[in-house]
Amino acid sequence: MDKSRTALVTGANQGIGLEICRQLAERGYGVILTSRDEPAGRAAAGTLGVDYHRLDVTRAADIATLATDLRKEGRAIDVLVNNAGISMHGFDNTVVRETLAVNFFGALHVTEGLLPLIADEGTIVLVSSGMGELHAYSPKIRARFADPKLTRDALVALVNEFIADVAAGRHEKNGWPSSAYRVSKAALNALARVLARELAPRRIRVNAACPGWVRTRMGGSSATRPVEKGAASIVWAATLADETTGGFYRDGKPATW
Repeated sequence: MDKSRTALVTGANQGIGLEICRQLAERGYGVILTSRDEPAGRAAAGTLGVDYHRLDVTRAADIATLATDLRKEGRAIDVLVNNAGISMHGFDNTVVRETLAVNFFGALHVTEGLLPLIADEGTIVLVSSGMGELHAYSPKIRARFADPKLTRDALVALVNEFIADVAAGRHEKNGWPSSAYRVSKAALNALARVLARELAPRRIRVNAACPGWVRTRMGGSSATRPVEKGAASIVWAATLADETTGGFYRDGKPATW
């Protein structure tokens, strides 16, 4: 089996992330499974026969160590799947900060930290959600997310504005939904467009992809999709052979954002 192409998946010791690793390994990729929980991650990697590296996406030291280790191993990354994510109950300052730390800033910082190792013409996938659709926002905020000239710094400032508005008790007045998860996924969709534009000179594809409502620990037993189908939606984006970039997709088709 040709494992000359390497795929790294975050948050992959269970659920959709684990299934993404399985499907990519079946396609011949040399897979690096990462997770915050090292014992669970090593066990999961062992069941698939893939490599393991510990990674808490909220810890700068972990990202730096991973990048250093991969350089020592002489490995480039052909596919980066930013899958790590959480969905917390309730809505307060703690929920907002912790959710954004993993779902948005985690994906951003992992991508930034590993970008020198991502091969030209490589692929970055941000695992998003239909919950990221912009109908829940005021027209002003929708316009800022959708601005075709949005920069990485401006997007980070927008997310931090949401965090500050929640802390000050003014988020609803200012046009934000009362859902940290929604905001984190809208920000990921915007990040895909920003990074696609930035990385176009290197022909690195960057897309956001939605797995749908999947029966996992996060999705619950009432979810409508098996994990295999949800993961396949992400694997489609991870294995694109064309130059599709800067979009939001579900099951290989453009999704509403």
